[in-house]
Amino acid sequence: MYQSSGEARVVTPHEVSMGRRQKAVPIIYIVGPIAALAGLLFGMDIGIISGALPLIAKAFRASDVIQEFVVSAMMLGAALGAITGGWLSHRFGRRITLLISGVVFVLGAIGCALAVSAYMLIGMRAILGIAVGISSYIAPIYLSEISPERSRGALISGYQLAIMVGILVAYLIDAGLSYSGSWRLMLGSMAPLAGILVLTMFFLPTSPRWLMSKRRDDEAFHVLLKLRQNDAGVARAEMAAIRQSLQVEGNGFRLFLKNGNFRRSTLLGMLLQFMQQFTGANVILYYAPKILGLAGIATGANRMWGTVAIGVLMALATFIAVSQVDRVGRKPLLYIGYAVMGACMLGMGVLFNVGLGTSFSAGIAIALLIAFVISYAMSAAPVVWILCSEIQPLNGRDFGVSCSTVTNWVSNFIVGATFLSLLTTLGTGLTFCVYAALNFLFIVLVFLLLPETKGVTLENIERKLMSGVRLRNIGV
Repeated sequence: MYQSSGEARVVTPHEVSMGRRQKAVPIIYIVGPIAALAGLLFGMDIGIISGALPLIAKAFRASDVIQEFVVSAMMLGAALGAITGGWLSHRFGRRITLLISGVVFVLGAIGCALAVSAYMLIGMRAILGIAVGISSYIAPIYLSEISPERSRGALISGYQLAIMVGILVAYLIDAGLSYSGSWRLMLGSMAPLAGILVLTMFFLPTSPRWLMSKRRDDEAFHVLLKLRQNDAGVARAEMAAIRQSLQVEGNGFRLFLKNGNFRRSTLLGMLLQFMQQFTGANVILYYAPKILGLAGIATGANRMWGTVAIGVLMALATFIAVSQVDRVGRKPLLYIGYAVMGACMLGMGVLFNVGLGTSFSAGIAIALLIAFVISYAMSAAPVVWILCSEIQPLNGRDFGVSCSTVTNWVSNFIVGATFLSLLTTLGTGLTFCVYAALNFLFIVLVFLLLPETKGVTLENIERKLMSGVRLRNIGV
């Protein structure tokens, strides 16, 4: 058994070297997909409402305002869930927090399916939002803390891939059930998968970094042995690095108040989520049905299947991030993504100004739509979550990631709440141009502020951050 804290042990350079070269082992590829089930549920909750909402409006004779509340209740619940998730994670650990989110998913999905009024449905959607907020906060942290540095980006990207697959699955369920109008089955379809998430959580390992933060070093050592192919030297080397990071005084909000370096990483995480939401992804998806309609392929059932096709593209594009984020790095993917998204938004703005009256212009609009969703799915969508889970020090990770996740949902809400006002004030074309300018601005911010973290241990990132190294240099 590994001797903790009280008995010092010298870690040899050979062990450290082995730790750096350590490859991802088979158990990681089992644990990762199971944890990513939370992302699948996240995506389904986002996607399922698009097909169910018209049927819900008809069943409950819901006004436009009530329909808006049905949709937005999830976002507000998610913000609350992200805040709650920080406390749950610190108190009970990452795995138990994921389990709790699964239970809330089950209750929320069943409640939505059994809703007897629009107001009950709004409440149940808020409960589902709490589950989404908790899982969107904790799953990237958990994956980052159990992964070897060589495959950390791919595993966290796998969580984003699960979100995209969840959206696609939701679109398929909506399309399949739209003929019968079974909106209750649509909303309840998440319950079985949430039940699977709850059951599988009992078989996942606890985060070794959380265990060590609670001074449970012996348990952390045994977990690391399983995760690092039973290599005791690698496990000891990793534990030595984690122990050093735990020497930072304070944690959570207290650390934020007293440590300027932690404030830097927290604010950077919040900026990253702002940058993700203000790409205009929700705006472009909002206009997808109109663009498809102008091309003559969005009438009746074809409109549903056109949306499914967009979901397929987003899911496939996420594979680019999974395969490349640990090879080319985080920043190159963001450079490409923001550049293409900015160009697409600019093109859409020009098209809306001159008009989409011809089949040729509609075809260009569809091409821009496809290019935008592909670039978003391979860049900002997954990479922002990766960086937010990597840049926070261990003692402040719960608080830092909670702040960035809340920023995600608040920004999401702001984009939705201001979009129609921007259309009224600026016009459609100029509104798209504003989002284009933001994407080009984000390229500059990536260059000035963001670190390249591929292949770097969480502890090395933390060491540079807490020693005052510039943010863009705390990685490679």
